[in-house]
Amino acid sequence: MSRHLQRDLDQIKKNLLQLGSLVETAIKNALIAFNECRPELAQNVIAEEKQIDEREVLIEEACLKTLALHQPMAMDLRFMVVVLKVNNDLERMGDIAVSIAERSLYLSSQDPLPSLLNLLSDMPDRIQEMVKKSLNALVSLDVELARKVIAMDDEVDSINRQMYEAFHVQVQQDPGISKTALGILSISRYLERIADLSTNIAEDVIFMEEGEVVRHQNS
Repeated sequence: MSRHLQRDLDQIKKNLLQLGSLVETAIKNALIAFNECRPELAQNVIAEEKQIDEREVLIEEACLKTLALHQPMAMDLRFMVVVLKVNNDLERMGDIAVSIAERSLYLSSQDPLPSLLNLLSDMPDRIQEMVKKSLNALVSLDVELARKVIAMDDEVDSINRQMYEAFHVQVQQDPGISKTALGILSISRYLERIADLSTNIAEDVIFMEEGEVVRHQNS
């Protein structure tokens, strides 16, 4: 590998990790805004989305430039492919964090629904753990940690299914709460999507290290 290629790859990795940190913070703050009914924090998450979008574009442009200039091969090419995919997944996580923040603005003005909120209560911590572990697996190229992230996705899917069932029961019992209940259900759906994207990152770590495509395989 040439010195110039190594320099460019190191800078791309640095930028990707900075993007990961921005996204992790956005998710954390969006969930705090939701759990603690803090509309000002939700507004901050929405306002800071531009930073994530700009970083995502910067990384994509750097990757395309590096591919054109250096035409990397083998492991370096695999790294570039993974970076482009992870970059996109992180930007989508940032979009979802904004969606959670926007939904929390509405829910902060509504009466709480304890039955749904209690069922959802474990999900935010699990999601944040998945995001953190997937990024740690990426930084350290830790395949075993990546596989743990993939295994956690089933737990989140289970909670999301329970949320759908509870939603239908609640709305049948009291149609008047349907809009609020749908708002809470949407938070569950957003979190489940973040879990899927974290799983994508974990799968990409395995691909980068072992050349194994694990996406779409059954657990």
